[in-house]
Amino acid sequence: MNLLFDEVTKAVNGTLAGRGDGEVHGYSIDTRTLNPGDLFFAVKGPRFDGHGFIQQAIEKKAAGAVVESEGIASSPGFNVVRVSSTVEALQNLARFVRRRWGGPIVGVTGSAGKTTTKEMIAAVLSRKFKVLRSIGNFNNEFGLPLCLLRIDRSQTMGVLEMGMSAKGEIRALAAIAEPNEGVITNVNPVHLEFFDSIEGIAEAKAELLAGLVEPRIAYLNNDDSRVRAMAGKFSGKVVSYGVESAATFRAHQVRDLGLDGTAFTIRHAERDTDFVLPLLGRHNVANAVAAIAVGISHEIPWSDVRAAIAEIRPEKKRGEVVRFHEGFDVIDDSYNSNPKALTEMIRFVGKLEGYKRKIIVAGEMLELGPSAAELHRACGREAARTGAALIVGVQGEARSVLEGAREAGANDEQLKFASDSVEAGELLARNVRSGDVVLIKGSRGVKLEQVLIALRQTFSSVEA
Repeated sequence: MNLLFDEVTKAVNGTLAGRGDGEVHGYSIDTRTLNPGDLFFAVKGPRFDGHGFIQQAIEKKAAGAVVESEGIASSPGFNVVRVSSTVEALQNLARFVRRRWGGPIVGVTGSAGKTTTKEMIAAVLSRKFKVLRSIGNFNNEFGLPLCLLRIDRSQTMGVLEMGMSAKGEIRALAAIAEPNEGVITNVNPVHLEFFDSIEGIAEAKAELLAGLVEPRIAYLNNDDSRVRAMAGKFSGKVVSYGVESAATFRAHQVRDLGLDGTAFTIRHAERDTDFVLPLLGRHNVANAVAAIAVGISHEIPWSDVRAAIAEIRPEKKRGEVVRFHEGFDVIDDSYNSNPKALTEMIRFVGKLEGYKRKIIVAGEMLELGPSAAELHRACGREAARTGAALIVGVQGEARSVLEGAREAGANDEQLKFASDSVEAGELLARNVRSGDVVLIKGSRGVKLEQVLIALRQTFSSVEA
C-alpha cells in the first residue's frame, strides 16, 4: 500500500525532517532486500542496529528512513521520520495500514503446524478470495508487521501466522493485526525454557482468542484437550475440528498412502467428503481439517476445497521427500522439531512399507527447559520401537535420544552421536545405502539441512 510521508509520520507519531514529497512504495528493515522507493526502518535488536545502515539505504535509493537518532539528516529525495522507537513505529504503521484496508484476517497459532496450516488455509481461501498470507514464517514482532505492510488494496482476505516464545507476545501481535478469526492447532511442550508449565503455554496461545475482533470466530482442535478447553472461556463463535474426537469437522477413515501422502474422509453436517492430501503424517491431516473448516465456513464449494487440498505441496524442509538415484529416499523435515512432532514423524516412518532399512536422524530439540532430557529419551524409545537400523543423535541433548533408544532395546551398533550437523552428514553419507528411508528432523538451531547438503554432495538426487 503506497503512502504519503505525511500519512506515515502521523501514523507512527513521528516528526518529519525533509520536504516530505513523494510516496513510499514498500517497507523494509534490511538494506539487503531494500528496493528503490522503500521506507527503511532502522530497528534495533540485541545484536544489530539499523542506524548503521542508513548510508546503504540512501545508496539503494530508499524513499526515506524511520529513525530514533537525532544525528541523521534528510537529503534531497530521502526523507527522515524521527520516532522514539522504530520497532513501535513499524508496528503502528502496520496497524494503520491494516485498518485502512479493513479486510478480514485469520490468525493462526499453535505449538506445531502453524506454517503448514497457514499455507493450507491460504490455498483453500484463494479459491474464492485474493489472499494476503504471511511470508514463510514471518510471525514475530518484526515479521508480522512487514506482512501487513505488503497489503494490496485488491486483496480481500488475510491469513497471518502468529508465533511466540513468551507470555504476552501473541497478545501484542493480535493488537497489531486485529484478526477477526483465529485458528489454534495444538499446545505442546515447546518453549518450556520460558514457561513454568504447559498450561502456561496454553494460556499464551489463548491470547489470540482474546485479541479477536468482530465477528470473532475461533477454529479449535478438539483432539487437544487444552485447546478444546479454550472454548469454555471464549464468548464468540466456536468451530471445532479434529481427527480423534467428535467435532464440527472431523476426519475419519484415514488411509496411509506412504510417501504419496494420506487419504481421509471429512464428516460435516451428516455429510461425508473424501480428500487426498499429498503431505506426510496424521498430524498434517489435522492441519488440513483446520483449513477445510475455514474454507467451508467462508462458503467455498466442497469441490474447490477438495481441489485445493489435493494440490498442497510441502514447504522446503517441512516433510519434503527427496529421492536419490542410488535407491534411497530422504524425508527432509529439518526446519524445526518438538517432542510431539518428532514422535509423530518417527511413527510415520515406522509404518512405511517397502524399505529394507529405516534411519532416524534426530537433532537436539531446543528450549525444552528442565524436562529436556526425558523428552529426548522418550523420542529415542519411540525410535527404537520402529526397529530403526540406525539412530543418529545430533548435538547436545540429542545424546538422550540415544539413551532412550538403548533403554528400549537398541544396541550400540544402531546408535551414533554427532556433535553437529556437518559431522552427522558425513556419518550418514558413509552409512546410507540402497533401500533405505531416512528421516531428518531437529530444531532450527541445529541446522540439520547440512545433512541433506552432505548427501547431495556425495550422491545424486532426483530433482522434480
